[in-house]
Amino acid sequence: MNILSLFDGMSCGRIAAERAGIKVDNYYASELDKYAIQVTQANWPNTVQLGDVTKWREWDIDWSSIDLLIGGSPCQGFSFAGKQLAFDDPRSALFFEYLNILNHIKSVNPDVKFMLENVKMKKEYLDVISNLLGVEPVLINSSLVSAQNRQRYYWANWEFIVPNDTGVCWGDIRENNAPECHYYTAKGLAWINRHSERTGKKLRIWPNNGKCQMLEASMFKNYSGQRFFAVDDIKGLRYISLLECERAQTVPDNYTNHVSNTQRYKMLGNGWTVDVIAHIFESLTTLGSV
Repeated sequence: MNILSLFDGMSCGRIAAERAGIKVDNYYASELDKYAIQVTQANWPNTVQLGDVTKWREWDIDWSSIDLLIGGSPCQGFSFAGKQLAFDDPRSALFFEYLNILNHIKSVNPDVKFMLENVKMKKEYLDVISNLLGVEPVLINSSLVSAQNRQRYYWANWEFIVPNDTGVCWGDIRENNAPECHYYTAKGLAWINRHSERTGKKLRIWPNNGKCQMLEASMFKNYSGQRFFAVDDIKGLRYISLLECERAQTVPDNYTNHVSNTQRYKMLGNGWTVDVIAHIFESLTTLGSV
């Protein structure tokens, strides 16, 4: 297949295609973050980087050759955790660039397949996207195939079902005796205690037989209200390691080990749970589309 990935990030879609058994002839990626591009090119050097999605009319590609369009347009405007500006947020308004590109490809290749991912959102926003794409989404929690709770909507113009629960738990992916740099310092623990007293919020320690919370781009911050959890390890309490973030997103171990730790946390928080995408792609193979 020839795949065009918008808002590509670190190319989780490329990993998923391989995992689903799809032979990729050409993988075109639209991404601006230089660190995510660096990780992609380190792992998939033949990726064709196209740049800014808003300049798609300038791209020198054969649009009729695109078999699959994928993307997860920025979600900040839709997320319940944000201000919910929806399409008034310029980041979430980039959905319309995805739509414009999809419609352009359809005009030269009516058989093109597409998949869009986004966060849980108000029904009114959901309905706008669904009506414009002409398909209804499927809500999937990554916890079914990974050790992470992460609910996302997936729109596609082929049929697929929610995956079976694989039973993966936090204990299956955690590191024991993680690197020293991941442990909370005395100063950090003091902040945690103050935050707990001020908010009445108890520090959550993830049990081995449970799930970790949804990864976020802010995971690089050592101490914050969003990051109010701990892993109980040999040397004491710590936060999630980079290897654990990769495993929570079902990304290969050390896949992101080409940039700084801060950038790795950010892109993993922004990334896809690969095994969810691979599951959706596998339905394409049963349809005979690949």
